[in-house]
Amino acid sequence: MKKSKLFILGIALLTLLMISCHSKRNKLVNSWKITAVETNKIALSDSAKHVILTSGNLTFTKDGHVTGFLLQPITNGTYALTKGGKSLVIKDETGTPFPSESTITDDELILKLKEVKITLKKI
Repeated sequence: MKKSKLFILGIALLTLLMISCHSKRNKLVNSWKITAVETNKIALSDSAKHVILTSGNLTFTKDGHVTGFLLQPITNGTYALTKGGKSLVIKDETGTPFPSESTITDDELILKLKEVKITLKKI
């Protein structure tokens, strides 16, 4: 009897986790424009910041694909959202991963990568 209750509780927790990740993914699916770039550990020139701010945008699709310009162009990338929407890994077309801590709201996306913190607004 106890095993069946634990099994049901486990299924309920797994379902809750899946719903949580799915709702964050739905918020992510859209087009986003980079509005701010903050450096953490490296010096980023003003011209590099200017390129990121003027060219920076990402478009996420429901089927797990992403295109746009993050720190470099991404023409046919993929993404994975894990840890309840707190971790976003974007891979470019060559498979190079860009792991980040993510904060997703209805109109703002904040990505904390190893080198920079990037703020994007929904467009």
